[in-house]
Amino acid sequence: MKEISQTPLVILNFKTYLESTGENALELSKICEKVAKETGVKIVVAPQHPDIYRISKEVDIAVLSQHVDAIDFGGHTGSILTECVKEAGAVGTLINHSERRMKLFEIDEIIKKTSTLGMGNIVCTNNIETSVAAATLNPDFVAVEPPELIGSGIPVSKAEPEIVEGTVELIHNINQKVKVLCGAGISTGDDLKAAIDLGTEGVLLASGIILADDPEKALLDLVSKI
Repeated sequence: MKEISQTPLVILNFKTYLESTGENALELSKICEKVAKETGVKIVVAPQHPDIYRISKEVDIAVLSQHVDAIDFGGHTGSILTECVKEAGAVGTLINHSERRMKLFEIDEIIKKTSTLGMGNIVCTNNIETSVAAATLNPDFVAVEPPELIGSGIPVSKAEPEIVEGTVELIHNINQKVKVLCGAGISTGDDLKAAIDLGTEGVLLASGIILADDPEKALLDLVSKI
């Protein structure tokens, strides 16, 4: 159950919202677990680093780190070590989110390290060109998210479908093994269905579920059409 290879895949990024911090993060994870079990859809959560251990112990769904740094053991005060989040219970990590951009060599190092450690990796990109560049590094997933649509409520799968279609086509021309996810503005079942119809294998989302009046109802709607 605690892995991220199954698709379609729904990744819920908790970011640092009050509604997904600490005790709220655990409750939201339990909602994700309940919906996943009821519907059979793979739902994965990416909480803040201090919440990873508790959530991974109390909930039977996969947990990701929101970020790790391209470092090894040693004197790196304040950095996030890949081996540490793995020991805390994370089965993979997001890389290069638009709110935590990284350099290309760092992305490459983290992909290699997570692969060596048996962890999954999802590289976030903002357009077709960076998606193609990321695909050459052999990640498990590329999640394309135009930053201007993140948190907007306007789904990239509808607002800019050509970015999604172009990303899928070019990535698969380069590396058939890389799976493509769609992010930015995703919140409804229609959004998720549109993303899958465009060739992706799931979505990366946050505020559309986390800030909903009823997150469980919002999640059930999200997965209702796949």
